[in-house]
Amino acid sequence: MAQLLMRDGYRAVENPAKANILIVNTCGFIGPAKQESIDVLRELSEGKRNDQLLIAAGCLTQRYGAEVAQQVPGIDGILGTRRWMDIVQVVRELRKGPHPEPIYHLPTEAATVGTDEADTVRASVAGASAYLKIADGCRRPCAFCAIPLIKGTAISRPIQAILSEARQLRDSGVRELVLIAQDTTDYGHDLGLKDGLAILLEQITDAVPDMDWIRIMYAYPGYVTDRLIEVMATRKQVLPYLDMPLQHAAPKTLYRMKRPSNIDWVYKTLGKMRSTIPNLSIRTTFIVGYPGETEAEFQSLFDFVNEIRFDRVGTFQFSFEPGTTSEPLGDPIPAEVKQERYERLMELQQNISLQINQSYVGRTLDVLIEGRDKEISIGRSYRDAPEIDGMVFVEGRTEIGEIVPVKITGAMAYDLTGAPVTQNILRVM
Repeated sequence: MAQLLMRDGYRAVENPAKANILIVNTCGFIGPAKQESIDVLRELSEGKRNDQLLIAAGCLTQRYGAEVAQQVPGIDGILGTRRWMDIVQVVRELRKGPHPEPIYHLPTEAATVGTDEADTVRASVAGASAYLKIADGCRRPCAFCAIPLIKGTAISRPIQAILSEARQLRDSGVRELVLIAQDTTDYGHDLGLKDGLAILLEQITDAVPDMDWIRIMYAYPGYVTDRLIEVMATRKQVLPYLDMPLQHAAPKTLYRMKRPSNIDWVYKTLGKMRSTIPNLSIRTTFIVGYPGETEAEFQSLFDFVNEIRFDRVGTFQFSFEPGTTSEPLGDPIPAEVKQERYERLMELQQNISLQINQSYVGRTLDVLIEGRDKEISIGRSYRDAPEIDGMVFVEGRTEIGEIVPVKITGAMAYDLTGAPVTQNILRVM
């Protein structure tokens, strides 16, 4: 949307008070994110000048556009996920004159991913990193998830469009590509590809051999294939990092979630990955307090996390979502039980993360420098996805956007500290 508006003559500003158009890209995935979206909209609405336009866009408005407008008086326009490329058209309509009611632009048809994207680059650039969208929507049956209701079924972008954008991002100075979709391991299914993600990675690494890092997010259990493991092991640009949300470890809970419940597959695949991909870093996420989760089922999850020892774990308390297939189950587990289980699991993982981080003290990691605070440079190693994982704090002032070898000197639960070393130091990846 920003690309299209700037193409139409607008420019981005940091201060909302100086903007003519205020756009909030809302989230409709879980309760806290919904509330945050509403809170931001209310804050902007209350301070909005008469000559400013406030547009609520994104996932929350796709499902609950009328409700959002009712909760936040002062919204001028409602735009969902299906036709984001119509943002300029919506703005032009709003600027024609007074509109006592919000203008809704919520067509039910999905955008034709890859062919109806208004010549935009489907990437979000943050410093030397870029999130590159490879598909949109999801066809998985997860009982707790509203994403298919919001986004529709999975549609893969054409390989050539992705390769073209990878080249553009490389040419603009991007050092790290973060491949994203609701399910990256489903890439290419609708294009008739088997092992589509592995094929895509092979073609990206061939097309941009000088791209330093390529990171994979949001893999679906059961679809991490031998070919994908081989690509991760042999293509040096593909980081030894995988984000694979498992959601739980008790088979009965997973069955109620309509998630893959073959825990033997998880053990087998993680073992195969760790033996094939040196220094593999694995992130996952879990839900606690899902309807019907007994103390015994939670204990199975707790024991599983303690045994597998993931590098990174995110934990969410179950959020009831109307319209999902879990709706008939309700939300029977008390909030205090959810909170207690959340705290127990995160305390366990915090100790595991600290122990794993301590094992890196004395070793050398490549670090992508993203900022500075006085005489400390701040960056990320291959083990750290942007925004959600840890940081590496590096002594001295190092050039932002550079990847430098850093000898790790200290470890905290989530972050590392270190000092830059000369290029001839052996690097650990």
